[in-house]
Amino acid sequence: MARRFGIEGGIIGVAAAAVVSLAVAGALAFAQPGGTPKAEADTVDSARQRPERAPRIAPVDPSIVHASDRPGRSLNITIDDGPDPVWTPKVLEVLKKHNVKAVFCMIGPQAKAHPDLVKQVVAAGHKLCDHTTSHNTGMDHQSQSYQSQQILDAQKMIEDAAGGATVEYYRAPGGAFTPYSRQLAADHGMRPLGWNVDSKDFEGGSVEMIEATVRGELSNGPTVLFHDGGGNRSRTVESLDRLLPWMQQQGYGFGFPQR
Repeated sequence: MARRFGIEGGIIGVAAAAVVSLAVAGALAFAQPGGTPKAEADTVDSARQRPERAPRIAPVDPSIVHASDRPGRSLNITIDDGPDPVWTPKVLEVLKKHNVKAVFCMIGPQAKAHPDLVKQVVAAGHKLCDHTTSHNTGMDHQSQSYQSQQILDAQKMIEDAAGGATVEYYRAPGGAFTPYSRQLAADHGMRPLGWNVDSKDFEGGSVEMIEATVRGELSNGPTVLFHDGGGNRSRTVESLDRLLPWMQQQGYGFGFPQR
């Protein structure tokens, strides 16, 4: 009887401990750092009632990067808002002509519509960046569920179009980052990407104006912003064809933003 009681007592003790452990785990799961409930921390896309996709690769630094991964006098060329069937191939031609690699910040549905262009970008040795699905420059005023949908859906569209190549960066439209969007991107392997030099090529100015803007702002830092989508980019193509050799003459090399 003593032996039997000991076994039963052990079973009862284990069961009691399990109940206590579950209760503690439930309390810890609800009380996230900063007092954020678990239900709020795990943002849900209300339109489709699905939780955020779990990160698939190691997270990266959530701070906004500008620095180049290449030592010395170096620039990062970044190209936004494509891919575009007219202008992306022309931009690729100019980059190839001057032996320059760039980061292409793509809009999800554009990538999905033009997978051949995404694959060309990857095959040429350039890197991919998530620029959301809708290019909403008011992202910083939207809910976490909206930000999650915009960022993660675009990442999947771009990577699917690329045939599995990794999206390494996230650039918020208009620079509308939030602490949440930066951390979300980083948790999914994408370093938030800023810029130092805005070419203003989207404002419709002349090639000379674009060149003057870039030359005048290069002292601001290494990451330079151009566009291959969102309108007529003939001035961008011509500006790049002039600026890239000029940059090389000034002693600049070209790298990628640090990861």
